[in-house]
Amino acid sequence: MKKIIAIIALFFTLTMFALDGKALADKLGIDAGSKVTAQWTRIFKSGRNKAKMGIDKLSSDEQLSLNSYLMDNAADSDAAESAGR
Repeated sequence: MKKIIAIIALFFTLTMFALDGKALADKLGIDAGSKVTAQWTRIFKSGRNKAKMGIDKLSSDEQLSLNSYLMDNAADSDAAESAGR
């Protein structure tokens, strides 16, 4: 039983890291505060813009996590990251 619990805990830990929006943004070299929410919305709606930033190579769950992180930390959000860190 302990092995099963350990395996489940490991799976959820790995899933959390895989879906971490900030980690994905850092991996792609994307700064959330460099754009306002409307710009991030347009980027995610455009296949060409997603491809240009490498977002298209992420799984759909990773894209959702990244989108959520970028929208929550966009330049015009309450928790904005400063542009050009």
